[in-house]
Amino acid sequence: CGGCEKSIRNALLGKEGVSDASASHETGIVKIDYDEAKIQQDAIKQAIEDAGFDVAA
Repeated sequence: CGGCEKSIRNALLGKEGVSDASASHETGIVKIDYDEAKIQQDAIKQAIEDAGFDVAA
């Protein structure tokens, strides 16, 4: 839902190194622009999971 998209976006944008994020409930895809020197993929996955969502890859 739109609220889920917003929750994921807000969780990611709250992390240092993430400059942009978008999520689509229709496709189940999250697109993230981030600085690899400031945040690692594992931390991004953890932020999504901490927001209550599953991460497939």
